[in-house]
Amino acid sequence: MTLEELRAQLTALDRQLLQLVAERQRLSGEVAAVKHATGLPTRDFQRERDVLLNARQTADAFGVSPEIAESLLRLLIRDSLTTQEQAQVAARGRGTGRSALIIGGAGKMGRWFSDFMSSQGYRVVVADPHETTVEYERVGDWRAIELSHDFIVVATPLKIANQLLVELAARAPRGVIFDIGSLKTPLRAGLGALRDAGCSVTSVHPMFGPDTELLSGRHVIFCDVGHAAANAEAQSLFASTMAEQVVMTLDEHDRLIAYVLGLSHALNIAFFTALAESGEAAPRLARMSSTTFDSQLDVASRVAAESPELYYEIQRLNQYGGESLKALKRAVDRLAASIKDGDEASFAGMMQRGREYLAGRTREA
Repeated sequence: MTLEELRAQLTALDRQLLQLVAERQRLSGEVAAVKHATGLPTRDFQRERDVLLNARQTADAFGVSPEIAESLLRLLIRDSLTTQEQAQVAARGRGTGRSALIIGGAGKMGRWFSDFMSSQGYRVVVADPHETTVEYERVGDWRAIELSHDFIVVATPLKIANQLLVELAARAPRGVIFDIGSLKTPLRAGLGALRDAGCSVTSVHPMFGPDTELLSGRHVIFCDVGHAAANAEAQSLFASTMAEQVVMTLDEHDRLIAYVLGLSHALNIAFFTALAESGEAAPRLARMSSTTFDSQLDVASRVAAESPELYYEIQRLNQYGGESLKALKRAVDRLAASIKDGDEASFAGMMQRGREYLAGRTREA
């Protein structure tokens, strides 16, 4: 056959593969319906293991790389879980006949929450002064409408969120109110004002970005600010998902976030800044990069693409943030000193301590 004929056959096979993927998605939807009807959990780790082992064995019999087969099936399993999770959320329909106001709903996470609440049957109203195309009812200023919604989600930047919470407290809405800020202690006054006004208030931090579809393996943090019922209501929004729910105090949240976000962001900002100021062209480095370098570069690239304003707020407004930055500086200074002084034992000690620390994380997981 000619090259064109061979390519035509490949194109036909690609089409058949995609048709099979579409059929698999359809069946995943039916599986989700059966699980929902019988009360079974969305994720079945034993079933996933069986599917992957079977894929490796089948691939080997066909002369296909087992690694390729496993990678492909992992992608399909993830897609299947996403389909099933979204079906579970929609099937529960807990928002039917209820409404949700998303203040800052034109922002990235505001849009995510708008879609998430809508998928549960809530009538979503987006309040945002920015002119943008949204498929939900939109108002420019929440202050101009009656606050009769069952949920009010504050999805604004941190620098204005606290004042907004204080203003909400003055009107004392009846619905459950929560923010989704990356830091909590800067919002203490606003959250306290809502609590003192008798409002149903809590604080939520979704530990994922706006492009997230599957919540399996993701964490959602809930900070109880003195209204257990409001906290339970907010948690119930995620009950039909596979998200891990964690409850903690405002201070505990920010102390840990100083490392979870503050330290990781700072490390990657320092990494790509050092590269940018090295005088070495990125394409030249890419031609001789290693697995470790490529992995770090992927993470750093994602950090560099994020909002500088948000990342600055996470560093600047966290009262515990200085602790993690000092720890990073101490570690870099110690590393540099061990190399400058020819202290191999100190260098090896740092690696050994890190190995033990990370092994402990694996055991706990």
